[in-house]
Amino acid sequence: MRFEIMRLNDVDGSAVDSTVVDAASVNRIVQQAAAIGQRIYIRPAENSAS
Repeated sequence: MRFEIMRLNDVDGSAVDSTVVDAASVNRIVQQAAAIGQRIYIRPAENSAS
């Protein structure tokens, strides 16, 4: 499963940028964000049409 992770603006909470990662990478990214106090939003990535 893949997830979209959006980095959020500290002032208004708007999405600054986003990336799509596999499930194995989510924990590492969450740990990094927590270490620096970064706000992130995680949701399942949309499936692309084949």
